[in-house]
Amino acid sequence: METNRLLSQTLFQVLPDAVLTADHNGCIFQANPQTVRLFGYSQDELIGRPVDTLLPKRYAQTYTSYVQTRLSEARDGDVQSLITIHGLHADGHEIPIDVMVEPIEEDAAQRFLVVIRNISRRRKTEEALHLTEERFRLLVEGVQDYAIFMLDTDGNIVSWNSGAERIKGYRAEEILGKHFSTFYTQEDIDCDKAAHELAVAAQEGRFEDEGWRIRKDGSRLWANVIITPLRGEDGKLLGFSKITRDLTDRRRAEESLLLELSSIVVASMDIRRMLTAIASSISHLLPNDYATIALYDSNADRLRVQELPSQENQVPPREFTLPLAGSPAGWCYQNRQVLFLDQLDKSQFAPGSMDHLVRAGVKSGCWLPLNSHGNIIGTLLIGSRREAAITTADTAMLMQMARQIAAAIDGANVFRQLSEMSNRLREEKRYLEEELRTEYSFEEIVGESPSLKRVLKQVETLAPTDATALVLGDTGTGKELIARAIHHLSPRRDHTFVKLNCSAIPMGLLESELFGHEKGAFTGAIAQRIGRLELAHMGTLFLDEVGDLPLELQPKLLRALQEKEIERIGGKRTIKVDIRLIAATNRDLAKMVKEGQFRIDLYYRLKVFPILIPSLRQRREDIPLLVNYFVAKHARRMSKSISAIPPDVMTALSNWHWPGNVRELENFIERAVILSQGSTLHAPLAELEDPEDTQEADPTLETAEREHILRVLRAKRGVIGGPGGAAEELGLKRTTLNSKLKKLGISREQYL
Repeated sequence: METNRLLSQTLFQVLPDAVLTADHNGCIFQANPQTVRLFGYSQDELIGRPVDTLLPKRYAQTYTSYVQTRLSEARDGDVQSLITIHGLHADGHEIPIDVMVEPIEEDAAQRFLVVIRNISRRRKTEEALHLTEERFRLLVEGVQDYAIFMLDTDGNIVSWNSGAERIKGYRAEEILGKHFSTFYTQEDIDCDKAAHELAVAAQEGRFEDEGWRIRKDGSRLWANVIITPLRGEDGKLLGFSKITRDLTDRRRAEESLLLELSSIVVASMDIRRMLTAIASSISHLLPNDYATIALYDSNADRLRVQELPSQENQVPPREFTLPLAGSPAGWCYQNRQVLFLDQLDKSQFAPGSMDHLVRAGVKSGCWLPLNSHGNIIGTLLIGSRREAAITTADTAMLMQMARQIAAAIDGANVFRQLSEMSNRLREEKRYLEEELRTEYSFEEIVGESPSLKRVLKQVETLAPTDATALVLGDTGTGKELIARAIHHLSPRRDHTFVKLNCSAIPMGLLESELFGHEKGAFTGAIAQRIGRLELAHMGTLFLDEVGDLPLELQPKLLRALQEKEIERIGGKRTIKVDIRLIAATNRDLAKMVKEGQFRIDLYYRLKVFPILIPSLRQRREDIPLLVNYFVAKHARRMSKSISAIPPDVMTALSNWHWPGNVRELENFIERAVILSQGSTLHAPLAELEDPEDTQEADPTLETAEREHILRVLRAKRGVIGGPGGAAEELGLKRTTLNSKLKKLGISREQYL
């Protein structure tokens, strides 16, 4: 008996859990060292303390109920149970614990043995495990471009993510429990391909394949599939993970590429169409920022490089040559191997051989040999403005694409056509027409005001002639739109409309833009360039902001207009040009002539038929029409349905003075459409409340009339009567206008 007692005391002291005994009142009369360490009280502080004081108050009732339950269970012979609650340390912090109470009879007194286990470490482990599981679940669910799901050992689906639902078309409740061969074609089912894939994955640790699969709606998708076995710690197979990526667009682009290129070659051997088709097909297969084709020129022992057209890059494609030695394209050609460069600035190739890549902003690229029937005819470059954008994982697809491109361009006369490409493209003006042509029509000039109708009547009168037009008006009034309307109503409508903004091009480059230059005419002139005057031959040249044309260029432009011939910079050949000129400006050219900033002979040559476009505040009755037009235009572009414009919004828009004219109004409406969430236009009217402009934004009728008359008189340089005078522009008789001048107190000094 003594031995048992000593053994119990030893165990009481060395047990890793906190162990204490309590009397029938729940007060502690014995506690082991682990209890002291767990709760932070000394032995003396613990003895006599109620057990429930070691718990937060919210758990006191829970503990009492548990003790009563244990008494009942002990009488009935039930097995021991425990509760998980929190303990309270002496310093006030809480500790997650498991508590087990066992009633004991000792010396005919009812006592309790209380075992307390610190589960802080277990709790942290459980929380970390739960967090990891939750993150994994969110990761799997958040991947929309991949179908990720699990299979049991027989191939039945046991999990399903949102990406799988999007790609396959099945909801989780429709597909869970079904065999994954549900997605396979009948041919694959007949040959038991699904079972073969699982067997290979289980044996080799991984299976990857590409092939056609079937969606819920019966449509086919070209899928990249990876199956991986899942095994327990003992190596036993638990199931499989399956990741599917939809590559249908890429597959169809691959299939159509050779057919498209071959049909072009057979039909006409049109190298322009071929290169455009190649560029388009490459972009569908592999998004890129820059691409070139280089063909070997045996006469020069160099590669002749042609840049491929790009929708984003508005600079016309260039042609140049590269040496075989020291260039990435030359290395690819000579070694007949694919070359990947993740960082161009850290490559071993000569910097001079990559100047064209630096100009294009290319930071990484892939060079592919063009192999036609075993003969390397050149290389294909696909470049990106991001580092390491093209990886070796795309090698198989890229090589297949390169073979198809090589087969398409390898043929008689292709080489000759490539060498002539640059000049032919420029001569036919194709790139510039694509760059500058915009869909405008006469009907898109919105408005019903008398002042706008007078302008449109002038356009109709002028358009059939070849007369030079000078379009005047404030910024944002639509001068280019009027110029395009003149062109589209003229006999030259089937030819090119070429635009040049004189203020947008540096002075040093403006002459080259207008007249063109020959190769080698100056430093940097590495190729011949056709000027805008030559490109506009038989069409219309629109010179915007003509008031910013440098004085030294004005006589050259005047000669071109009068003699209808030009010479390129550095050239000796006279080139005939037949153009119709339309100029536009918001500046006072007459004043510039007086100040010596504009040649008087050019001024009168431009001012054959002046058209003054009224500002928006001069035709306020057109504002509601413009508002409705721009709302419909931008709502349609943004896929919104806006059917109502509040009256107070329309009133505010009609009353605002719009210093930026129609352009400002359109930008404001576009912003309002973006902010509108429902079917009613929500306009940020607070932007129109400019205290400094309040008086101008809401003038009296007399003030508005006075400002309008002054503006017209100044534009007409004080000419009141006669053809083209202020009275005619205002739609008044000369005598009536003179009366209004007296009534409004307008003197000659105010408009001259």
